Amino acid sequence: MATAKTRSRFSRRWLWLVPLVAILLGVAWFAWGDGLRKTGGVGSAYAARVGCSCRFVAGRSLEDCAKDKLEGMELISLSENVAAKSVTASIPFVASDTASYREGYGCVLQEWEG
Repeated sequence: MATAKTRSRFSRRWLWLVPLVAILLGVAWFAWGDGLRKTGGVGSAYAARVGCSCRFVAGRSLEDCAKDKLEGMELISLSENVAAKSVTASIPFVASDTASYREGYGCVLQEWEG
């Protein structure tokens, strides 16, 4: 059976891993974060536009439209605002875009603010 002193020494032994992992995650986000935001922005815009067209042009349910997402788009979630006839696609902490149905135009992305 391990004593309190042994457990304390064991936990201090691995304590250096916490700041190391935090630093590595920070470096990775700094190095690839901008590319992730740009790629995520394109993916969320595409999903919002296609989801809006599926929902408000084709008249399918949002759950059925979610089945049409391409491979690699698993992190993108869709939500709808029926009153505004819009669909928002979002990737947590990365990007979010909304497309709204406009009579005569179909589904149009809201202007990007960048």
